[in-house]
Amino acid sequence: MIPKVSIIVPCYKQAHFLDQTLQSVVNQTFVSWECIIVNDGSPDNTEEVAQQWSNRDSRFHYIHKKNGGLPAARNSGIAMSKGTFILPLDSDDILHEDYLNTIIPYFEQNIHLEVVSCYRMFFSDHIEDTFYEHKPFGKDYHSLLFENILMPSSVYKKSSWERVGGYDESMRKGFEDWEFWISILKDGGEFKVIERSLFYYRKAKVSMLTNTLAHHAEDVSKYVYKKHREIYIDKFDTTMDYLFYLIKKHRLSEDNLKTSLEYKIGKVITKPFKLIKGLLRSKK
Repeated sequence: MIPKVSIIVPCYKQAHFLDQTLQSVVNQTFVSWECIIVNDGSPDNTEEVAQQWSNRDSRFHYIHKKNGGLPAARNSGIAMSKGTFILPLDSDDILHEDYLNTIIPYFEQNIHLEVVSCYRMFFSDHIEDTFYEHKPFGKDYHSLLFENILMPSSVYKKSSWERVGGYDESMRKGFEDWEFWISILKDGGEFKVIERSLFYYRKAKVSMLTNTLAHHAEDVSKYVYKKHREIYIDKFDTTMDYLFYLIKKHRLSEDNLKTSLEYKIGKVITKPFKLIKGLLRSKK
């Protein structure tokens, strides 16, 4: 029997969370699925955990590949998938048991939908202890121009992935899902956000997302803007308003820093060192 949904679970150094994630897959009230676990060259015991699940349930499949980054791992899994719809699932997140049973009917009700998502709850250790609920809104790529409001585990048509050539494998530093959403939606496709929290997102202190936001956000955003330059040129005024807003925000944050007590104390503390440095230079 051909599954309706293919769940793709890339795994790299997350074997300790994998059981919990895959159990949430098994708990789905929607049963027409397959789950492809992609070991992206992980040095931990991902293979052992994945093989246990594959032996337990024939709907699980396991592949191992050389480490190539998250976009490549997703593409590898999707390439061998059989489902009409794709659910990318990170190996530390958790699905509500009604996730697929709620989402899939929306595609049948609206043929123009390319992506269906929902609200999500953030947690750190246990899903009973959530601390934030993300409630995005919008319906097309305009809502995604400057911010990725759709979670990576939104469900989409496999035909959309085929049409745009999959995830951009050069985007190993992150935001590959944002670029992917723009790619499949910019020609007129729509997305739907279900106003229910059916997904649990594990917020780690250190993750690919936190690393991207801290070190690569500007470069990756620039790449997305240039790759899809036609839509940003089409929305030139909006794009300029946004970019100048960021410049103003950055300037105000610098001004606030310079007037802060911590900054003033820092100047007092470093002043003697600057004087010594100046004297040493003068002696030369």
